[in-house]
Amino acid sequence: MAEFTTLLDRLAVMIRLGIYAHEAEPQRVIVSVEMTVDYPAPLGEDAIDQVLDYDFVRTGILTLAAQRRFALQETLCETIAALCLDDARVMRVRVRTMKTDIYPDAGIGCEIVRERAKFS
Repeated sequence: MAEFTTLLDRLAVMIRLGIYAHEAEPQRVIVSVEMTVDYPAPLGEDAIDQVLDYDFVRTGILTLAAQRRFALQETLCETIAALCLDDARVMRVRVRTMKTDIYPDAGIGCEIVRERAKFS
């Protein structure tokens, strides 16, 4: 087997996220995703069909941002993690979200790690 880490780092999205009245409109959120991807063997070709195409993660996050409202960053992180784990090659995913504009001196974030259930 061959294990790689695939990263989508600091994707800026406008999303409806929060529980307060001032968060009713979309706000800027930075999303980072780290996926541990397992391939059956080391890569033999320099071809996209040999690896996980991270476009599906970026497109999925942008679709969520455009179509859904989240009350909690925790729920947003869980939803993104589930999106990543939909690809059977993803064994582990770390998702971090950061609201950047709530406080003038700090970001507010959430980070989770999820692993594919191991079957005996």
